[in-house]
Amino acid sequence: MGYYSPSIEKLIEAFEKLPSIGNKTAARLAFHILNASEAETNEFIEAITNAKKNLKYCSNCYNITDTDPCPICGNASRDQSIICVVEDVKDVVAMERTHEFKGVYHVLHGVVSPMNGVGPDDIKIKELLARLMDGHVKEIVLATNPRVEGEATAMYISKLVKPLGIKATRIAHGIPVGGDLEFTDEVTLSKALEGRREL
Repeated sequence: MGYYSPSIEKLIEAFEKLPSIGNKTAARLAFHILNASEAETNEFIEAITNAKKNLKYCSNCYNITDTDPCPICGNASRDQSIICVVEDVKDVVAMERTHEFKGVYHVLHGVVSPMNGVGPDDIKIKELLARLMDGHVKEIVLATNPRVEGEATAMYISKLVKPLGIKATRIAHGIPVGGDLEFTDEVTLSKALEGRREL
């Protein structure tokens, strides 16, 4: 039997279903909502409802958007000949924060992971290949995460793209700015050496 009334328990359980939310944080969030004014609570509910109702996938890059095409695909100043391939919508946001990438994106919505039953047909690889068929794309930047599945997905896509004559590049991985060599693991150091460039 729980410590709280069934309604509060149910609210806490709902928050616990969110990623990285444990029981204590879920309880804090639940009580925050309960102590909020009715206007604040309604605003919160409306924000969730509107997001679920209005957001959709861009038919071009599969980013989440209110408009189709998304603002990035629809921006004439973006270089449509370079596509940065990422695993998730959050990765687009991370790349955009750098203000360095001026091309467009393609969101895979996952990585190839046979152990988890995810094959190439379960993510947006076919859709990426369809985008490459018009002859306008000159380069794809494979920006999947540097885990085993991310590396395997990048290699798989690069092999599919090579016969099309499109340049496939991989983002460099290595030592973070401010990091110390003595505390850096061997895999990261190896990647840093592989991705070295002339100064």
